[in-house]
Amino acid sequence: MDFKVLIYILLTGVFVNNYVLQRFLGICPFLGVSKKFDQASGMGIAVIFVMLCATAVTYPIQKYALEPLGLGYLQTIVFILVIAALVQFVEIILKRFIPALYKSLGVYLPLITTNCAVLGVAINNITDGFNFVQSMFSSLGVGLGFLLAMVLFAGVRSRIENCPSPKSIQGLPITLIAASIVSMAFLGFSGVIGNLLGVS
Repeated sequence: MDFKVLIYILLTGVFVNNYVLQRFLGICPFLGVSKKFDQASGMGIAVIFVMLCATAVTYPIQKYALEPLGLGYLQTIVFILVIAALVQFVEIILKRFIPALYKSLGVYLPLITTNCAVLGVAINNITDGFNFVQSMFSSLGVGLGFLLAMVLFAGVRSRIENCPSPKSIQGLPITLIAASIVSMAFLGFSGVIGNLLGVS
């Protein structure tokens, strides 16, 4: 297996195909938990863990259970159930070992269950034809991209709160405007990574 291809899959998941800023998946936690750096980073790390675990579990289920039995139409339902179970596992661990982070995330932690970025990466790894190793690298890249978007936007939002803005765009409107500007900045990575690694 070409290591360059794996690095390409990883980096494109972080920058080029960023699920939050380019595919607009996982917007709910992106807007809800990006007010503070510690909450944003905690949510990002939790999502990375859930994405990796979800891929590690759902890929074999798809390849060795659903497809051989002709049950591919159950993919979405099965994947959602797996992700929900993993989120409950993460919630139990955080509550037991990191109660401060558990309390700060509050209601947003169960939202990982309905985070379409987690379900999206699990399904897209199958539809893109990745093998298991490539799927894991893709999930890691997407998770790191989610963490990067959360952390960057937490910094942007902290600056917005300290700057005067017209009352008509305060709150959610200025947040969405800032998110669109950050998203446009990521368009500059298109084609760069492939050229650097010599992968198309």
